[in-house]
Amino acid sequence: QVERVASGADETAPTSAYSSPARSLGDTGITPTPPHPPYLTNDTDSNVSEQQSFLVVVAVDFGTTSSGYAYSFTKEPECIHVMRRWEGGDPGVSNQKTPTTILLTPERKFHSFGYAARDFYHDLDPNEAKQWLYLEKFKMKLHTTGDLTMDTDLTAANGKKVKALEIFAYALQYFKEQALKELSDQAGSEFENSDVRWVITVPAIWKQPAKQFMRQAAYQAGLASPENSEQLIIALEPEAASIYCRKLRLHQMIELSSKAAVNGYSGSDTVGAGFTQAKEHIRRNRQSRTFLVENVIGEIWSELEEGDKYVVVDSGGGTVDLTVHQIRLPEGHLKELYKATGGPYGSLGVDYEFEKLLYKIFGEDFIEQFKIKRPAAWVDLMIAFESRKRAAAPDRTNPLNITLPFSFIDYYKKFRGHSVEHALRKSNVDFVKWSSQGMLRMSPDAMNALFKPTIDSIIEHLRDLFQKPEVSTVKFLFLVGGFAEAPLLQQAVQAAFGDQCRIIIPQDVGLTILKGAVLFGLDPTVIKVRRSPLTYGVGVLNRYVEGKHPPEKLLVKDGTRWCTDVFDKFISADQSVALGELVKRSYTPAKPSQLVIVINIYSSEHDNVSFITDPGVKKCGTLRLDLTGTSGTAVPARREIQTLMQFGDTEIKATAIDIATSKSVKVGIDFLNY
Repeated sequence: QVERVASGADETAPTSAYSSPARSLGDTGITPTPPHPPYLTNDTDSNVSEQQSFLVVVAVDFGTTSSGYAYSFTKEPECIHVMRRWEGGDPGVSNQKTPTTILLTPERKFHSFGYAARDFYHDLDPNEAKQWLYLEKFKMKLHTTGDLTMDTDLTAANGKKVKALEIFAYALQYFKEQALKELSDQAGSEFENSDVRWVITVPAIWKQPAKQFMRQAAYQAGLASPENSEQLIIALEPEAASIYCRKLRLHQMIELSSKAAVNGYSGSDTVGAGFTQAKEHIRRNRQSRTFLVENVIGEIWSELEEGDKYVVVDSGGGTVDLTVHQIRLPEGHLKELYKATGGPYGSLGVDYEFEKLLYKIFGEDFIEQFKIKRPAAWVDLMIAFESRKRAAAPDRTNPLNITLPFSFIDYYKKFRGHSVEHALRKSNVDFVKWSSQGMLRMSPDAMNALFKPTIDSIIEHLRDLFQKPEVSTVKFLFLVGGFAEAPLLQQAVQAAFGDQCRIIIPQDVGLTILKGAVLFGLDPTVIKVRRSPLTYGVGVLNRYVEGKHPPEKLLVKDGTRWCTDVFDKFISADQSVALGELVKRSYTPAKPSQLVIVINIYSSEHDNVSFITDPGVKKCGTLRLDLTGTSGTAVPARREIQTLMQFGDTEIKATAIDIATSKSVKVGIDFLNY
């Protein structure tokens, strides 16, 4: 293959989805300069640019069920401060985070976030509440929407639709204001946004459009701008957790196995006892919102040798992310060994099971109607369930009581003409009884059954992962994320994998990601190698070879026979990519007289892609290089156009350079607007 021409511009609209985008575009085409090895370079100067100095790093953990932020001043990086306690916590749920709930006025203006949003919404008159827009657990929409765009909608509790981008931007703007206010109070002087490096965490299994969506929302909220994109880092949740776990000292974690005494508990203690003591320890330290991260590699790490592997299981509200890392000594850099996997198996799954149970007892028609007619009471019921959910444990024997809101009992009677008590009696759902105090009384078995499908999915996913050869020799499994606090999940993971590796839970497991994200913001170079989630390439024209190329791809131009739509690969899905790595290609214009060059960039989840018209190939960027204004200089006979793609961060940048004139264009890969 001597000549290949990058097929270009959009001057003509294709007639069908699979018609050739390159048919009439020989005019903007380019041909690669002959030897065409994909070679990689690692330009140190093109690595993470550090010319900006920030006074503070603020990380935002924007979770499905709860959110929070933490920060550290770059002058004292060993201190991580978790945000101040927010007004209005829940009984039975103590944490530093706030629920991810947002309330807009009937005019669709931002009103409040978190507990404040929930409580205000709850106190509204039911008829008035129908006009207000209340949203919760909306982050999952980014994971479940296949064709996410800037216009994707979310549905509020009253059934009205709002733009997802707006909601995410409102939420991030809220965190920005809270954090700047807290920083200003603490510093005793106004803190500017330009002093802050922001880090936002997202699940590793999110597809590229969702990651880009988060960045767009952050730009809209004013955390950073496209011109100043380095001010914002999008970090992957399990990576952040991994960075924090490396710093753990033994007294900061609980080991779920009887192999060794940790925290001074002997192996004969049950897991439960260990937790009670650990919880006591946390309770004593809860007053302090500042965590010291000793600048050492934690003890657990000192047992790890070069090449050792560990799994981070990040189980949150919406998703579970599994990431496998390997240690590279001496600096202890992390290398991602296996492409992140996981799925929508977060603690929300338990809420869905509870909903299904309510369907079974009271009827789906009633529950759906109740949600819309009495949205605030429904929120109340789910809060009551949440605190009981946290009380579930493998060895629990006494029942769990869930208070039914008065309006539930009242509305049910109106709706069905008989009492809630009657419904429970005739539903023959064994484990759930009615108690005279107006509560649903669930046996521990009933509660455990609600956890089962979600926990089974997590265990099954881990089993699949452990089958992979790269993962077979894992030494540690770190269980992190909010759902990792559930004793039922801990017990299941321990029972399934305790004989294969050591299972470790950081003590403040719900804040692990937040703290790791701060550490990542202080030193983004700690993650050295990632796996590319997609295959990337550009569309080119090749010399047509009879019998090798499909006849419908033949294009004759000035007497030369070309094969159109060829996908020229830059990097394959699942290939290792070092942070800041550059892939270079050289092209020359097809015609010396050409004035514009257009290079289209495509991506695919598959790695064996031949043509840009193959199913699943999506366009995600265009480089237009204008070659005018160069007539005065002597243009070399073969003019070189260099194309570079830089990988590594959750963002990918492409550049085309005209070597003769050093003119260049840059573009960020865009998954939302094509």
